[in-house]
Amino acid sequence: MASLINTIRAGTLVEHELTIKRSRFLTTLARIDSVSEARELIDLVKSQHPQARHNCSAYLIIEDGLNPYQHFSDDGEPSGTAGVPMLDALRLSDTWNVCAVVTRYFGGILLGGAGLIRAYSSSVSQALALAPRAHIRDLEILSARLPLTEAGRIEAELRAAGATVLDVTWNDEVEIKIGVEPGQSAPFDSLIAASTQGLSRFRIVGTTRVEVDGPAPKS
Repeated sequence: MASLINTIRAGTLVEHELTIKRSRFLTTLARIDSVSEARELIDLVKSQHPQARHNCSAYLIIEDGLNPYQHFSDDGEPSGTAGVPMLDALRLSDTWNVCAVVTRYFGGILLGGAGLIRAYSSSVSQALALAPRAHIRDLEILSARLPLTEAGRIEAELRAAGATVLDVTWNDEVEIKIGVEPGQSAPFDSLIAASTQGLSRFRIVGTTRVEVDGPAPKS
């Protein structure tokens, strides 16, 4: 399980056009979180441009619990001149869970292999530059029961200590769920034990993913 994944903001759809020697390269770039979403986007773009000579595509994806997956398609362009440079542009930017489709309308002037590689790579790179960045964090979910009279104070202390509070359920007791980086629960275990005189303890009840604006911090 990857703890940090660089991506673009959920719901993002960027459209960008690049013209080179009368050939039009129309890039559609979108956040996707499953292979099926990527395929739906590729099919949608193809249906919107039935007269285009090529609809080349590439995507990188990490689905929760699955191995990383990559795809590229030259869609009739000479092998290695479209899908691979598109995929390389995604890799170079370290952007996952994103799909790029570049639609080419041929302008009558041959670009040659090197020209096509530059065109498809630049199309994706320029579209990525327009997309708002985000990162996905994989967190462990910790749950604990708190005394009703102390719950508000303890929640504030947990937030101040950097915990991501996922849910608070108020009944006769209060159940609080927080998200922490895998293997980083010790400070929060100590905090809640001290705050409740040892009456409350966290237990791991699952994992979750949360999205945060901006690129992932460098380690």
